[in-house]
Amino acid sequence: DGVGSETARSLVESWIREEDFLLAVLDSGSFDAVVGNPPYIRIEQLSPEIQRAYRQRYESLYDRADIYVAFIERSLDVLSAGGILSFICADRWTLNRYGAPLRRIITERFRVRSYIDLHQASPFESEVIAYPSIFSISPGKTDNVSVARLSDASPEECKALHRALNSPKKTNGGVLTHYASWFNGEEPWVLSPPEHFKTLRDLESRFEPLEADGKTKVRIGVATGNDSTYIVDAETGIEKDRLVPLVMRSDIENGSIKDGHRFVINTFDDEGHLIKLANYPRLRRHLESHGVAIKRRHVAQKNPGSWFRTIDRVYPELVSVPKLLIPDIAGSNEVALDKGKYHPHHNLYFVVSDAWNMEVLGGLLSSKVALFFIWSYATKMRGSYLRFQAQYLRRIRVPRPADLPEKLTKAIAAAFVSRDFERLDRLALQAYRLDSLPAFDFVDTRE
Repeated sequence: DGVGSETARSLVESWIREEDFLLAVLDSGSFDAVVGNPPYIRIEQLSPEIQRAYRQRYESLYDRADIYVAFIERSLDVLSAGGILSFICADRWTLNRYGAPLRRIITERFRVRSYIDLHQASPFESEVIAYPSIFSISPGKTDNVSVARLSDASPEECKALHRALNSPKKTNGGVLTHYASWFNGEEPWVLSPPEHFKTLRDLESRFEPLEADGKTKVRIGVATGNDSTYIVDAETGIEKDRLVPLVMRSDIENGSIKDGHRFVINTFDDEGHLIKLANYPRLRRHLESHGVAIKRRHVAQKNPGSWFRTIDRVYPELVSVPKLLIPDIAGSNEVALDKGKYHPHHNLYFVVSDAWNMEVLGGLLSSKVALFFIWSYATKMRGSYLRFQAQYLRRIRVPRPADLPEKLTKAIAAAFVSRDFERLDRLALQAYRLDSLPAFDFVDTRE
């Protein structure tokens, strides 16, 4: 811009600071605007020292959070009374478990001004895995939030949205949806179209979450930290009482479970204590032959004395329990019934229940109504795939078994066994006392 090099250097040195934004000394309330695209890094990928420093300072860093939530919290903290934060950022925190503390901070102390969903658009020049959104937030109380969804983020579409956002009367011809009220506390921000949100709230008001009866549980399978060592076949030579039959995602096809003849090594006794390797010489030789690899695992470095343990405990008694198996990433709800033969692997979530006939519950969880809950709550992946994690499965509402007529339950069970999903979807509407569901996009991988 024609500025001399000496002046330019002086300006840059006074304008720009290069340091850790999350730990830098900044005065609260000192900035009128904070803009950016914060880094997407899972907290556990950082050094233990940095993790401790960040967690001590930021209440938003909950569970296995991504550090972009701390960037949002810090940015809000340094805003002046009339300031504005505007980020383009991954949107997972608006729905998932680790975003709950940040959602509470915002709903209690700040005003969400606008939110732009970019799921259908591709705003970055390089390919990214995360679905981004653009949001603006100020100090104050939230009311009348403008929510938009861009289909392609073309210059023309962005100009139209810009005009709509800046129109005093917000006459936008359908570009924006206005939320007169916002979500409370840690509630997920389910930013569905109005007809979807109305149906979701209706279902939430009439039915209880899946685990509400205290007799139904959602769990995840066992993580070993090194599957190539801990998952073996029957001919491996290891003591038989240390082997537990295992089912993996790849063993499920069209709702049926094929026996992959795999076993997971159980490094715990019946009381949950680590076994003594000296009592199992063949297992000891096997583990020591893979010692270098399994000692690199975080769980081994954290507890050197128990270097040979799996990350999670294996529960042999779980094998005989009937359970519904649900893969984590799928286009739709792919539910399979294990009548009591396997222990699930970490790439499967599973549901057990002392209250339900498992074929009836399997039918309800395989229906389009159950998928509607997941579609509303869950993180969406590229290709319209969904995450079927425990935190979302637990938000599925179900009728009480006693409230379902016997004829209907028998029909649901029969449709689940025969994998007649068209009929199952109709029966589920009866069970939930719905005439229909609003249309929503998903990849139907139920077969």
